[in-house]
Formats: sequence, structure tokens, C-alpha cells
Amino acid sequence: MNDSVPRLTRLAIAILTGSTLFVAGCSDSSPDKSPSAASDQTKTTDETKAELAVKKVGFNSSEQMAWIPGGTFAMGSDDEKPDERPIHDVTVGGFWMDKTEVTNKQYAEFVTETKYQTLAEQKPDPLDFPNVPPDKLVPGAVVFSPPPGNVPLNNHRAWWVWRQGADWKHPSGPEDSIEGKEDHPVVNVCWFDAVAYADWMTKRTGVKHRLPTEAEWEFAARGGLDGKKYIWGDSLMPEEKCIANFWQGRFPNQNTTEDGYRMSAPVGQFSANGYGLYDMAGNVWEWCMDWYRADFYKESPKDNPQGPATSYDPNEPNLAKRITRGGSYLCSELYCTGYRPAARMKTSPDTGLSHTGFRLVAEGQAPKN
Repeated sequence: MNDSVPRLTRLAIAILTGSTLFVAGCSDSSPDKSPSAASDQTKTTDETKAELAVKKVGFNSSEQMAWIPGGTFAMGSDDEKPDERPIHDVTVGGFWMDKTEVTNKQYAEFVTETKYQTLAEQKPDPLDFPNVPPDKLVPGAVVFSPPPGNVPLNNHRAWWVWRQGADWKHPSGPEDSIEGKEDHPVVNVCWFDAVAYADWMTKRTGVKHRLPTEAEWEFAARGGLDGKKYIWGDSLMPEEKCIANFWQGRFPNQNTTEDGYRMSAPVGQFSANGYGLYDMAGNVWEWCMDWYRADFYKESPKDNPQGPATSYDPNEPNLAKRITRGGSYLCSELYCTGYRPAARMKTSPDTGLSHTGFRLVAEGQAPKN
């Protein structure tokens, strides 16, 4: 296998060949590639295309981003999943963060200017996958497709499908479109696609943009409300009101849409947290910079942790994963509680999914009063 960036994940190959798979999202295990295949966290599959002339616009921080003042907080949870333990004090410095998830409109501007192609749009190289029939190696992505009836919640193949032609412009497949969804979060972008966008924003503004670390993300998500189960308090639906976009009803085939949305919502439809950030719970999962290790919290440094040097998941010890945070419109109270600020998820850096997007942070000075 080519050791730069594989063109198709093990998940997709498993679907194409009918073999056993684990699916990213709300399960305890998720697809990925080998650690060597993603050793350079700044490499993208289309670096040269992203090097095209970039229009300089400067850095207008307050328009798109909120200042996160930094501080010390209790990271993790002792009440939920093992990889969230133990609760430990972490200190992060101040940074700017996108108020919303990156939208289709914003990502389209990046693609138009750089001619960048996401991994989901590229035909896999047969040399990378010699055991897969050539006619199966087609551009596409893994998308949510609700089954017609009730299914066991450990049968992830019942609602995840590989769909040819699915990509960021066609979230559910070739017949789908982002027309009229310009303000929805971009999805079907892998970790490398998000990093490419961050590199473009750095060149465009002259200020370093990147994905947040896991610690920065959780600190920002809590919005100054430390120690609470949710970013708004300890009740999932205060006064019986939905205050985030997540699944209501029986997952994965019955969504009562009490929040008003069957899938993703336009960004900023629910109230901001204490730092002025929207959709830090639900809507779509968000890529973070860090590798995933289930036991990292046992050894995490207190000051500005950058995550482990390598990835390790005891469920799939030979597969590397990056962190995603925040939950999505597919998370339900009975199946997935990824909308909790302490909840950790992980997936392959080269996997784009129909419920995963991102937001950026920028390194800069605090605003002047």
C-alpha cells in the first residue's frame, strides 16, 4: 500500500467486498488506516492544487471567530465511557475559534480558488488495493441510510452504506445536492481535506489556522460551564425543549424531528454557548488535530496538551485514528450521547462521512477592549 495517503479507507473496502466492518459515528469502534499511512499530519492528497494563487483577505477575527480566553478546566468524565477517564485538570491558552462549523459556501470558495479535490472525489488507485476488483474502485463516500424497520443497534451496516458519487457537493449521493444548503456544515470531508482548508485560510489571512486540539475543543465547547454533563447544564432537554440538533425517536429508522431537522441544520440555528460558539453539541461531528489513544488521559500533560504521538485503539490496535468531537444529528439518548462535551469519538483521517465536518481555530492576540 502507498504510505502517503490511501485513497480509500478500510471501511469502504470492507463494504465493497462484503467483509466485516466497524463504522465510525456512535459505535465504540471505527474505521481507519495503518499508522504509517497518516504519519505526516499536514500532508494532503492535493497539496500542489492548494498551492495555487491565494487571494489575500486579511484576518477579520471578530466577524467569523470568537475569542476563547483560555484557562483551566476539568477535562473528561468519570461517569460515561472508559476513554473519557479520569477527569483531569487541563490548562489551555487563549485562541480564536470559528463561531460555527465550516459551511458548504465557505468550502466551495476554497475549492473554487484552489481547484482542490477531496478524497471522496478521487478515484482510488488500484495499486493501493490490489485485492479489490477495479470496477469497485470508484469515487464515493460512506453515508447514512435509514433502514425500513427496527434493527439491532450493534449492526452498523444496517444504516451505513458506501455510495458511489457521494462527496461534499453531493452529501447523500449523486442525486443529492448542496443547492439551498449553502449554510449547512460541509460534510464528507476527511481529516486531510479539513487540514487543506486550514492551510488555505492561513495563506489567505496571514494568520495561522488549524484544527483545534482535543483539549481546546472541549474547553471551548463547555463555554465556561465547567463540570456539567451537557454544554448547557445537566438536563438533556431543559423545559422539554430541544436546544441542539440530535436524534429524537428510535434510532436509526424513526426520527420524530422535534428539533426541526431530519439531518444537518443550517449552522447557528440553536443558541450559542457562553463563548459565543454555535452547534458545539450535535449537528455534525468535528475533526480535531489529535491522534486518538483510549488511555491518553492517564498520562496527558496538564498544560496545553497536543494529544499522543501515535494512535492506539485497543479494539483495533493496528489502525490509526484521529479525534472527532461534538456528536451529530444521528446521536440519540439511547444509542449515542456524543453531544456531551466530554464524549470522544475517533475515525480514520482519510474517511469522509455524511455526519462529519469541522471548524478551525486561529492563533492570534486577544481582542483589545
